[in-house]
Amino acid sequence: MTLATDQNSGARPLSGVSKALEGIRELVLDHWAMLVRHHIRGAQSLLTPILINTLPSFYANILQALTPGYPRDDATSHSSAASAHGGERAHMTDYGAEQLIHEYQLLQEAIREVSAAQGVAISCAEWLIIERSINAAIRESVRAFTSIHEQLRHKVAAALSHDMRTPLAVIANGAQLIEVAEDLAQARRLGEKIGANALRLETMVGEVLDALTAHNGARLPLRLTRFDMRDLIVEVQREFADRYPAALEVAAPGITGWWCRETLRRALENLVSNAIKYGDGGPIRIELTEAHGNIVLTVHNTGTPLGAEQRGRIFDYLRRERQVQTQGWGIGLPFVKQAAESHGGSVAVDSSAATGTTFLIDVPVDCRPYVDAGGRAAPHGSPALPATGRQPALE
Repeated sequence: MTLATDQNSGARPLSGVSKALEGIRELVLDHWAMLVRHHIRGAQSLLTPILINTLPSFYANILQALTPGYPRDDATSHSSAASAHGGERAHMTDYGAEQLIHEYQLLQEAIREVSAAQGVAISCAEWLIIERSINAAIRESVRAFTSIHEQLRHKVAAALSHDMRTPLAVIANGAQLIEVAEDLAQARRLGEKIGANALRLETMVGEVLDALTAHNGARLPLRLTRFDMRDLIVEVQREFADRYPAALEVAAPGITGWWCRETLRRALENLVSNAIKYGDGGPIRIELTEAHGNIVLTVHNTGTPLGAEQRGRIFDYLRRERQVQTQGWGIGLPFVKQAAESHGGSVAVDSSAATGTTFLIDVPVDCRPYVDAGGRAAPHGSPALPATGRQPALE
């Protein structure tokens, strides 16, 4: 079976030591997996396909590099396997760079221990090639790993900064209304609203700092609490009531569950803001339903529908439709998607001229099984999900 990244390993015969190492490949990889699970924090929960990743191809590249005359100076020559490994670790684990480096060091240890136990003799010159391959892979994988994390941190920080505009608008609007308030009671109510949104801004600033320092910016840090989703919806309705002259309708029964209140509030605010921005000025309707252990939170507006191409790309980061003459940074909807997925759910859009545009957030009523103890969505491949899986709420 061809495992090397050039898919042409059969075109040139391997050297004697490479053939011997090929014969113990599975023993090496199994031993490596055991060492990684034992020594590296976070590896225990990864399923084997996620853990092994691109290592079989990288190992095959080492065998080619050990073959004299083969056009591969080391295992990273002409190959992006190491970068792919670092990228997948950034997206699919809670690793830091230290754990990534340790993985490659343990691979070298596994080759040394298994080859010695199986009587495979490796010369000093051949060990230099293996060590050079490992060191080059560490550099390339860490470069990809840190680059992706830097991008993810900037995305989260940008999304949080974008969402700060909502409480800032409430504070500014409240200050203006206090200037013309007719009685002390009205001024006090406005002052309470200003104070509450100032506290929200303080929380968001903390989240920006978390995003800039977190190892894994791909998944939002969540603070799960038990609350009634209807109460949150009504809060958002009241927040926009002063600024949106048309009707902001709510159809939501009381549903109590475990979610991150601030994250879902910001997601809902983004959807309502978009409905105001891109709608035709007609009523906006927020609905909440429950089915099969999930809730579906929808925001509907009338106006120009999204085309098929727009529906497919609207959740892309920094994607804005050029023909829409409104200001925006193209990060609100990607945050909504990230918020839903961090809760173990999803987001979708339904848009047509006949029915208008509806955004749907679909998340479990109880998100605790889908979020790890650190407040982040369970990594891909983790056995954190119940064995039965999550039943879809949309029929």
